[in-house]
Amino acid sequence: MTTTPFRGGFTPVTEEITAFDLAVTGRIPDELNGRYLRNGPNPLSLDDPSASHLFIGEGMVHGVRLRDGRAEWYRNRWVRNAAVARRLGEEPRPGPTHEGMDFAANTHVIGLAGRTFATVEAGALPYELSYELDTIGACDFDGGLPGGYAAHTHADPATGELHAMAYFFGWDHHQHIVIDAKGAVTQVRDIPIADAPMLHDFALTERYVVIYDLPVTFSMAHAEKGVPLPYAWNDAHGARVGLMSRTTGEVRWVEVEPCWVFHTLNAYDDGEEVVVDLVRYPQRFVDARLDLGGTPTLDRWRIDPRTGKVDQTRLDDRAQEFPRMDERLTGRAYRYGYTAATRDLTDVIYPADTELEDLPDEAFDNTLIKHDLEDGTQEKRQFGRGAYVGEPVFVASGQAEDDGYVLSYVNNPARGAADLVILSAQDFTGEPVATVHLPARVPLGFHGSWIAD
Repeated sequence: MTTTPFRGGFTPVTEEITAFDLAVTGRIPDELNGRYLRNGPNPLSLDDPSASHLFIGEGMVHGVRLRDGRAEWYRNRWVRNAAVARRLGEEPRPGPTHEGMDFAANTHVIGLAGRTFATVEAGALPYELSYELDTIGACDFDGGLPGGYAAHTHADPATGELHAMAYFFGWDHHQHIVIDAKGAVTQVRDIPIADAPMLHDFALTERYVVIYDLPVTFSMAHAEKGVPLPYAWNDAHGARVGLMSRTTGEVRWVEVEPCWVFHTLNAYDDGEEVVVDLVRYPQRFVDARLDLGGTPTLDRWRIDPRTGKVDQTRLDDRAQEFPRMDERLTGRAYRYGYTAATRDLTDVIYPADTELEDLPDEAFDNTLIKHDLEDGTQEKRQFGRGAYVGEPVFVASGQAEDDGYVLSYVNNPARGAADLVILSAQDFTGEPVATVHLPARVPLGFHGSWIAD
């Protein structure tokens, strides 16, 4: 890319802030006791090499602590790998590394066994953070991780086990990792894979781990040219999906049309078939560029492992990303999903595929979308120009699937700062239940979690 991707909504912030007793419009629901956290790349300097690619900027976690109807604090903290610690004049934290990779994890932030972890893929370990988001150090779960970890995890709501799929350019396999609810690694399985493909996300059902083996692979030719993230679209590498039995580890591979998938909405078993809902790109990383390969759509794959047949259905053809759902139904049949359509993300991820000036305003406005997958309908909530909106995270309140809240950081251009917007999932287009006014801008980032106390 000829210009930094850290522009517009992705422009980094330059300082760490701690603020207490935040102003609120509306009323924060009493049942929201915990922290809303979100990770994303935030280079220390736009002159750094890490500012040349969206996926390698140093991670920064932003968090809001809610309790008893109050917004107690906002904090933002860089994830301190050794290099970041030294740049900030601090001693590096002790901790393990995998193959010498020490990366300031920038992709997700999750809670597990009362602990907080910033995660990233491609061979590096997660970093543990304190409750107040200070860096404790890199973590391999007491030696349980034989290599790096993953950006995306999926928890089985029945067992509390956390599943992940790790990859690394130096391996001839992917690695399925299970961590129990107490934070101990209980299972590691290697799945042979050719060409060292990228694997950002996967899917989980009650019977299967669903593995995407798609045509974006490690490219030594691009690595030798100094490309910061040397993964490229590879026509010679076919596209397939693996259904790995959770009980035996046996994998049934099924061919799919060449494409790229960053994110899964959800998946579930339907009789003998497997349903996978995902955000699908025609291609990605063409010539190792993030900004080429077509616009994404929300699709459904219905996979029959007996015949190897995959039926593909378009659920929504609008460009959108960051799909989330009620995670009490991870791996189960479900009805509702939430996605974001954000202009500043479009500008960075697929500008070459979109003639923005030819689109009506709403096509690239900052919009959250609620999908009713049973009725095939959508509700959309637009926030307007300059209000770059992040990933929508669902937080359950009652028993019904959509009885709860949708939380997202939304830029408030009038204030030049961010709001944490809390929507009622059942009144998605109505007035927010509450808007927490943060003291600073929160750049667009990647993924986050509601971590209840």
